[in-house]
Amino acid sequence: MDRRTFLSAAGIAAVGAASACSQGGEQAGEQPAAPAVNRGRTRRLRMVTTWPPGFPGLGTAAERTARLITEMSGGALEVEVYGAGEIVGAFEVFDAVSNGVADMYHAADYYWQGRSPAYNFFCAVPMGMTAYEIMAWVEFAGGQELWNELSHPFNIQPFQAGNSGHQMGGWFKREINTLEDFRGLRMRIPGLGGEVIRQLGGAAVALSGGEIYQALQSGAIDATEWVGPWNDLAFGFYREAPFYYGPGFHEPGSALAMGMNLGVWESLPADQKAIVKSACHAANNQSLAEFNYQNGLALNTLTGEHGVQLRAFSDEIWLEVGRIAEQVVADTANADPISRRVYESYINARRLIRDWANVSEAPYYRQRDRVLGR
Repeated sequence: MDRRTFLSAAGIAAVGAASACSQGGEQAGEQPAAPAVNRGRTRRLRMVTTWPPGFPGLGTAAERTARLITEMSGGALEVEVYGAGEIVGAFEVFDAVSNGVADMYHAADYYWQGRSPAYNFFCAVPMGMTAYEIMAWVEFAGGQELWNELSHPFNIQPFQAGNSGHQMGGWFKREINTLEDFRGLRMRIPGLGGEVIRQLGGAAVALSGGEIYQALQSGAIDATEWVGPWNDLAFGFYREAPFYYGPGFHEPGSALAMGMNLGVWESLPADQKAIVKSACHAANNQSLAEFNYQNGLALNTLTGEHGVQLRAFSDEIWLEVGRIAEQVVADTANADPISRRVYESYINARRLIRDWANVSEAPYYRQRDRVLGR
């Protein structure tokens, strides 16, 4: 399979045949290589991801992060990106980096909720924070420090490195008008959002992205969420499920993470640490901007060319979803002490930032639409 190596001289991805990559990052416990930035030497780092190679938005966020690290370091750090399955499977990247098989990963950290439910908060929780809100919490309200505390025992140093923005509520074969319509509904939806669907009387089905379309086509599922118009258009879900509901309650702003092996991180000199942090920060902002733009284009294509019918959940549904989601999210705090502290920090930040949003962006959007329409 192909390997994408990001070179600062060209600033683009160069594709070559895969090799054993014996020159890759250090194994856990080995002596790290001498810092390269002041010695004219290149240190090669391997990034494993949960995304298929070149996957729009999610995969390209990983590739952008790698490219920025390489370019900003002047080639002193050269990051090679491997898609899911090229070195390890999609859900094995955390262990691969923790154990030193790879140097860094790019993923959605709620995949690691089996280690601690607290990881959900660093990606997305139902009725949780939006993209800009979670950025504010992590950057300025203590979230990063708690994320470090959560991840360091696993030998991981985490950073935000992408965000999909608000996700849609999903594709449905039939309209969802009342709470009763969720009973018996078989829906592909992961994480805590899946638990909300179960408590509404539906069945949450776990499927990888590549399995969703066939499951819709065969009738194995009645509905699915994925990401948003950009990614959903590429998968062609509109052919099997014509009703597109939004916004979604389950992932109001899904943060993507770059996790680096803690030994590798600590071996970097201060200037290279600053480069890695700055590259992740830039990738985070560029990713959200890209999703906003591409989702707008794709939504117009879905409605204008494919006749997709947009729908919104009723107030009755939102009220019940909110009630259930609040309890589901609160229950994560009982799992372990760190989950309790993360939950309390998250809720306090959400409350603070919400008060500002309620007198700024939220009423502005309403008034802009009222005055200017489309």
